[in-house]
Amino acid sequence: MTFGRLTTTVAALTFCAGGALAEGKLSIYHWFEYIPQELLDRFSEETGIEVTMDTYDSNEAMLASLKGGTLGSYDVAVPGDYMVQIMRDEGMLDTIAEGELINKANIEEQWLNVDFDPGRMHSIPYQWGSTSFAVNREVYAEDIDTTDMIFNPPDALKGKINVLDTQGELLALASLHLGIPQCSADREQLKKLSETVNAAKAHWASFNSDGAKDVLVSGDAAVGMIWNGFGAKARVEGAPIEYAYPKEGYVVWMDNVVLLKDAPNRDNAIKFMDFLLEPENIAEVSNFAQYTAGVKGVTPLLTDDLKSSPEQNPPASAPAGTFVKVCDQETQALYDAIWTRLKK
Repeated sequence: MTFGRLTTTVAALTFCAGGALAEGKLSIYHWFEYIPQELLDRFSEETGIEVTMDTYDSNEAMLASLKGGTLGSYDVAVPGDYMVQIMRDEGMLDTIAEGELINKANIEEQWLNVDFDPGRMHSIPYQWGSTSFAVNREVYAEDIDTTDMIFNPPDALKGKINVLDTQGELLALASLHLGIPQCSADREQLKKLSETVNAAKAHWASFNSDGAKDVLVSGDAAVGMIWNGFGAKARVEGAPIEYAYPKEGYVVWMDNVVLLKDAPNRDNAIKFMDFLLEPENIAEVSNFAQYTAGVKGVTPLLTDDLKSSPEQNPPASAPAGTFVKVCDQETQALYDAIWTRLKK
């Protein structure tokens, strides 16, 4: 199957242990702005392992890069839930043997036997959160708890909207907006989906994932589809925004660290995964990225700001979130065609 166009932003960052005897290397393929440098420094200091990291801005960009020839050059990646299943089904992941992860028992029960990786044979939980949108309340003061903000915006917001350049999440949110199932093979429903996103595109200013926070802070966008933690960062940086939990629904996700097939430094990848399963280490990620971890013992280590963040605490009236579904290959091709037309 094919996915959205590759829009990888590569940022090569190297962290060497100061004065420590090097014990090999670790190559990470990761989302942008999603792990603190200090944590990677500490891993290197504790293990003597030299860490390099390249970044991407969507699950689809990561998959396209790996399928395009970089699989075998990275040890671990950090895909979302549905992408773990796709990568597993395509034979792109290595299996973690029973007993290899010393800290596996630290995984919270709800994230252990997950549909996309039953028994955690290929991955560990990293962070989880939601994908919705935030609205500048100085520009628009009316009700925002509706996906109309993205797909049928009021005049005050037209031309001032940024959406994430992520096929799975954007089309899932559009499906929720229309009240149709994901992975539909119904031609009328697919036609309606395509017409809706293409009509809405006329009111969007940009497709931007890595700059989704910045355009809200600068005021270049008055509405921004965004991940809840990234939205919290935008608010803290001065954007007068409110994160919405629309009545039609929103996307929830779990990002995961996966052991890649043909990892050149497999033993070091296992050490890194064990390192991230220690509560104090993954809590540092949560406090940096403003999301929630799937590891026991993290909550007491979180900052008060994160615990009370409105982006982390949906109102009682909010509906339940929805995970992105994995379609069969034939159906996925139909969604790929909708995405390709949208991005032209």
